[in-house]
Amino acid sequence: MRRTLVALALVAAAGVVGALAYASYSTEQEFVRLVASGDEAAEAGRVFESLEAYSGALALVPDAVVAYLKRGRVYQLQGESEAALRDLRRAAELDPSSTRPLEWLGDISLDLDRVDRAAEYFQRYVALDDRNARVLYKLAVARYRAGAAADALAALDQALALDPALGDARFLRGLCLRDLGQPQEARKALETVVTASPGASGPREALAEVYTSLGEHQHAIDTLEAVSALDPSRAEPLIVVGLAYASSGRDTQAIQTLTRAIERFPDSPRSYAALGHVWLGIAERRSDPAALSKAVEALTEAAQHATNTSAALSDLGRALTLSGDVAGAERALRQAVTRLPVSNDAFLRLAAVTERQRRLPEARDALLQYAALVGDREPMTSIATHIAELSLQMGEPLLAARWIDRAIDEGGPTPALLELKARAGVP
Repeated sequence: MRRTLVALALVAAAGVVGALAYASYSTEQEFVRLVASGDEAAEAGRVFESLEAYSGALALVPDAVVAYLKRGRVYQLQGESEAALRDLRRAAELDPSSTRPLEWLGDISLDLDRVDRAAEYFQRYVALDDRNARVLYKLAVARYRAGAAADALAALDQALALDPALGDARFLRGLCLRDLGQPQEARKALETVVTASPGASGPREALAEVYTSLGEHQHAIDTLEAVSALDPSRAEPLIVVGLAYASSGRDTQAIQTLTRAIERFPDSPRSYAALGHVWLGIAERRSDPAALSKAVEALTEAAQHATNTSAALSDLGRALTLSGDVAGAERALRQAVTRLPVSNDAFLRLAAVTERQRRLPEARDALLQYAALVGDREPMTSIATHIAELSLQMGEPLLAARWIDRAIDEGGPTPALLELKARAGVP
């Protein structure tokens, strides 16, 4: 009897094991079928069906890396970034040694302009595999867009050592050298890129900027003329050429070029803004009423467009101020300081207009906003002194003293600043 019971127990156990094995086998087969179905649907462009199939596979096997990867990729290609990030992060958690989800996470983060996060993902990829030139280039792009040009340059050198023919990496390398204040090295790098890709306008525009920084204005103009010839369907290359002529003191050529841009692209507010900027410069240098009138005309036309810029509105405010239209100038400048990206000059010009009307608190506020915007990137001695003077006139000696100290820290204890500090009555 005992032997019979043992035999029955063994048969029952075998039955359970067999049932579990069959269930596992069935689950595996269904998982494989669902993933294959998802692949077929994705290939045919049936997005909803593919997502349903991959989701069904994950319901069967919740820790399946491949299903998270595939579903995340479909979400990514459909522009559903947050859903894609969720799936790809899960895939990376489940398999920390896999590089594919890290690359795609970096790609999506770059598209979303989350550059620090993108750099982190690409760096994690490189820690696993530092022989992929394409990913090293992506790491450099993320670092460059995050403002870390030196770190980007290091990644680019690694990428180019692996793949010397990586043209985009050579272009970015030139931009890094330019931003790091190495114009001669940037020039060599960008000239090499232009020679290798004569039809690309981006490297030529960057090279022209480097030529300008080196004082080689004719080289810059010749390079920009080539850009204009390569891309005759846009006003921007002609505008850049015109402004380059103006920067080199060739006002006649600048006006002719920008007038041509307006004739060819009458709906381009940038063309009118650039022409107005050049006329305004002439009017200020020569005290020329006719040039001032032409500046107001062109800048007013630019201001009629919804896409006008803070810089154009700031120029219009300056031109109207010189014309004696203070109210119009203030309206333009108040628009200018709310339009992103804000032109730094707009705050200075608004301060001048409001101070002219003896509205000292508004003038000081504009200068304070300018100081906050510029930070330590520009000399601040004169601005700090002016803020202190306005504060004294408003009966605020403590604030005046703080800005006097800033002016002294930057420019030294001049007699004028020491006298101003004495007037503030603060030791």
